Amino acid sequence: MRRKDREVTDLNKICDILDRCHCCRVGFNDQGQVYIVPLNFGYVQSEGKFTFYFHGAQAGRKYDLIQSSPTVGFELDTDYKLNEGDMACDYSARFQSIIGTGVISMVTEREQKIAGLNHVMKQSTGKGDWQYDERMLNAVAVFKLEVTELACKEHL
Repeated sequence: MRRKDREVTDLNKICDILDRCHCCRVGFNDQGQVYIVPLNFGYVQSEGKFTFYFHGAQAGRKYDLIQSSPTVGFELDTDYKLNEGDMACDYSARFQSIIGTGVISMVTEREQKIAGLNHVMKQSTGKGDWQYDERMLNAVAVFKLEVTELACKEHL
């Protein structure tokens, strides 16, 4: 990271920033083209390792890319505010952001799917203990992104 004065390394603060994010943008390499998808997400952090969870259809471009090109990049951000100035170069912005890379895969085991969906629901609703109709559980795809690199930055 070029601006070390803006780097966030404290795990508790990184989790606090993640807790306030609403969208994770995942970038795939699609045979040399970049394909970015904004997704609802949930996450778990254990011993400094992050895993993100997503849900989606069991078909389509994202689904195909997860199988064929599982190394991805991701971005999340929150608390954006424009700081105005008198001249164009006096403007700046406050923000908190997280970027990184990882490997994304499908979750197929029933209990892991439920756990992943509960992480997604907790991020969106604050509640993480849900019951799922078996038909819906079978119809939805659940994906997990195991983070290999993560950088967090803030400018407040």
